[in-house]
Amino acid sequence: MARRFLMKEIALQAGLGLATVDRILNGREHVREHTRQRVQHAIKELEKQQFQLATSGRKLVVDVVVEAPRRFSDEIREALESELPGLKPAVFRPRFLMQDTMTTAEVVDALKAIGRRGSHGVFLKARDVPEVVDAVADLRQRDIPVITIFTDIPQSIRIAYAGLDNRVAGATAAYLIGQWLPRREGDVLVTMSSERFWGEEERESSFRNELQQRFPKLRLVDASGGHGLDAQTEERVKQAVGSDRKIVAVYSMGGGNVAILRALKSIGQTPRCFIGHDLDRDNVELLHEGKLSAVLHHDLRQDMRTACHHVMHFHKLLPASAVGPSSSVVVVTPANIPQSVEHRFDSLSAT
Repeated sequence: MARRFLMKEIALQAGLGLATVDRILNGREHVREHTRQRVQHAIKELEKQQFQLATSGRKLVVDVVVEAPRRFSDEIREALESELPGLKPAVFRPRFLMQDTMTTAEVVDALKAIGRRGSHGVFLKARDVPEVVDAVADLRQRDIPVITIFTDIPQSIRIAYAGLDNRVAGATAAYLIGQWLPRREGDVLVTMSSERFWGEEERESSFRNELQQRFPKLRLVDASGGHGLDAQTEERVKQAVGSDRKIVAVYSMGGGNVAILRALKSIGQTPRCFIGHDLDRDNVELLHEGKLSAVLHHDLRQDMRTACHHVMHFHKLLPASAVGPSSSVVVVTPANIPQSVEHRFDSLSAT
């Protein structure tokens, strides 16, 4: 299968040297399993891109570095790959580094490695910390643009942010919860995957301010820090709620909603209203089951298309006027789940 591609193409996609790729393709020893897997992933990515590579246009290699739970990183990958065939006049070749959690050192090392091997752009979802800000500056000095996606790093010299308006999302969640609750008093559980993600901080701050202004008798109970991972999120919720809180509503900014509901059920709590984010498989099922009241959705494909357009504009392949806006907040209830989302999950289940 690998012989369909030039060795230099595989090396470029994997971010490895020709000699290393040659050893792996020819089955030689003394190669780390992690490195071997990188080559296998690179070949799979080239296979997916093969249709697009047959078209004409300048080839742009972009690196997608994402810290997010698998359920969301899969959505990001699928959204970008769905947009690739229509990105004229360029031909994008993405390289993915996606992990549930990444330490600051791991993110910085990944960005430094991209700087050394070269790239036409980086799509970055990472924590807003000084070390990452510095790493983005280093890439910019190498003429590699960074576009932050879904959570911003506003003090960095990234060229653009592509994603949801998180302040609007937080205010929308507060408004919806106030409308759903008949008495508008009690404890509201809030969860962020990490306080270091700027996008979630914006949601939380806007949500808190809107709730205080409109519904001052609603009190926040914070169970953040579970990174959107089920086991950690479930434990955080149990600790935060304890035995003396009565949770009337939940605003989940960072995912792990199945775990949140499981934790609440284990201590005898059933919220009247539950607002989540993103139409991943878990959330669609929870909407159908009536366990989520609403999901604040945004069009990931539009956001990834916008990120690609920023890269194309940076490389003088598109005028600024051709770069579209990021997506808007859409309130999805069990009654208006987009058919495109339903069909996508149905087709995945069939395979």
